[in-house]
Amino acid sequence: MPAQPDGQQWSEDGHLDPVEVGPTHRHLSMYVHVPFCTVRCGYCDFNTYTADFGQGANRASYHHSVGKEIELAANVLANFPTRALHSVFFGGGTPTLLGCAQLGSILSELRRHFALEDDCEVTVEANPDTVDEDALKQLREAGFTRVSFGMQSADRQVLARLDRTHDPERIDYVVQAAKKAGLDTSLDLIYGTPGESLAQWQASLEAALAAQPDHISTYALVVEPGTAMWKALERRQMPAVDEDEQAEKYELADRVLSAAGYAWYEISNWARMEPGEEGGTTGLKHASKHNLAYWADADWWGIGPGAHSHLGAARWWNRKHPLAWLRSLQAGKSPAQAGEFLTRWERELEFVMLGIRTADGLQVAQLPAEGKDKVESLVEEGLLELNAQGRVRLTLRGRLLADYVTRELTA
Repeated sequence: MPAQPDGQQWSEDGHLDPVEVGPTHRHLSMYVHVPFCTVRCGYCDFNTYTADFGQGANRASYHHSVGKEIELAANVLANFPTRALHSVFFGGGTPTLLGCAQLGSILSELRRHFALEDDCEVTVEANPDTVDEDALKQLREAGFTRVSFGMQSADRQVLARLDRTHDPERIDYVVQAAKKAGLDTSLDLIYGTPGESLAQWQASLEAALAAQPDHISTYALVVEPGTAMWKALERRQMPAVDEDEQAEKYELADRVLSAAGYAWYEISNWARMEPGEEGGTTGLKHASKHNLAYWADADWWGIGPGAHSHLGAARWWNRKHPLAWLRSLQAGKSPAQAGEFLTRWERELEFVMLGIRTADGLQVAQLPAEGKDKVESLVEEGLLELNAQGRVRLTLRGRLLADYVTRELTA
């Protein structure tokens, strides 16, 4: 797992000065990190653990510790204008390993300390083999509105290479069970696994579409240093990731999903279009509100070991190890390890870096002066398109070279 970034020492009580944070008129979301997994996947460099760490940091009692940090967040945010939560996302790890009762308890604790918007989106990630029809019904009754399943692939060989344990044939069952329970559904896919053919990737896309989820995310596999897959590549036990093949697979995904009535609203995310919808980031009923919160420069508070938070100009991150995180809370202290306050210039660059990834793009007027000068050449290169209202967004080729376009617009 990568180390947390360096930063300035954070206050022990988590206090934030409204002057340093700056305006907080944006949506407010909450992320709850659940660090437990049954198996650590070979590509995973997230802050996850297959072990428990005793009372307060194990699956049976984790919700009590989360409640302490929720209370701390409420106390800190009491110094700011009141905002109801726009979205809540339980990620991991495998949140559903806690069980429906615990997840419901955490959501109840959030409701006790925060108001939720009437149409607040509440998502939980789930491995397909950790839930059934009854569990999904319980999640809906507890207040969850959306479930995101880690499908990754429909091919057994590819799943084995990723160390995924679920039966790919279970995908249709869990999606239909979630729909029956009244939950919106999303499937996460990974493309570019070493050895994966174009035909295998297309079969995964078609299997995902056959389940008719509301939302599909496709992520290019990145093999991070220190992971089991990285070590296997170093020992030449599997072929390297081919970036050209990954680009070809992204283009295939865009063709297949678009033809099936799904619109991209962020580089890696597609939402099923309802009749009359025109796409974009705000015109899609099934686009993930929480996902968009990140790209729209909204605010969020991250709960749990290693979780990151974003409030105005403030950025901070929690201690990664569950025991270190727990001991801070037990001592009545913030579990933040460190943080930083971005300058106005850094905030403007961040706004461009995030916004250019979305289907709505950005107004040319929102770009820094250097970026405005690059728009014409980027349009000529076929990386950006410019409409009559002065808004630029990435073309398909531009999406494949988004990092390059971002550098050009912010350099």
